[in-house]
This record gives sequence, C-alpha cells and structure tokens, in this order.
Amino acid sequence: QVQPVESGGGLVQAGGSLRLSCATSGRTFSSSALGWFRQAPGKEREFVAAISRNGDITSYAESVKGRFTISRDNAKNTVSLQMNSLKPEDTAVYHCAGATRISYGGSRRTLYDYWGQGTQVTVSS
Repeated sequence: QVQPVESGGGLVQAGGSLRLSCATSGRTFSSSALGWFRQAPGKEREFVAAISRNGDITSYAESVKGRFTISRDNAKNTVSLQMNSLKPEDTAVYHCAGATRISYGGSRRTLYDYWGQGTQVTVSS
C-alpha cells in the first residue's frame, strides 16, 4: 500500500511563504497523477492543485491561482507545493494524493486512490 508522507507545514504570518513536500518510496509517484487537497476544521476537503503524470498539465483552485505552484520530481518521487502570499483562509491540513490509473486527475477527489496523512498549515493575521 502506498503511503505518501507530507512535510513542510507550520505557522506563518499572512503574506509569508511555505513549501510543502510529499514523498513516497518506490516508483509509484512517477507513474501517478498527483494532487494537493486541503481541509479546514468543519469544512469538506477541497482541491488545491493538480499535476499530470509527466508534469505537462497543472491546474489550480481559483482561490490559490497565482499564489501557489505545484511541481514534481519523478526521479526523486516527490511532489511539492510552493505557497506564497499566504492568507489566513489558507489555514488547513494539506494532503497530497495520487491516482495510479490515470495520467491527470484534476480536481475530482474520487479519482485519487491513495492519500497522505496531511501536514498542518496555519496562517496568522
């Protein structure tokens, strides 16, 4: 069973930056479509960003477009999320996710078949 591990979360002031990373062993990441989702207390898990298997397609939620950048390194089996100009409303637990049967998952949660445990991001005002 694939178990990705996220890192890089923390507490930051509004306007600051964080870089999240997600890694797993083996070659599963390199053959998966990947995505980042987040879940704030009392809210449903929502889409943040997605990247295709070979990295040529990316997409973002409207709320983070222009501030967040998703990238992947298939040689290192990692996916990252660079978050700039953070806002208090970005506070959430951030999860990476992978889809093994498709080349690009986009925003549809049901297409992703493995998930990390998440890393907390807290943005203070």
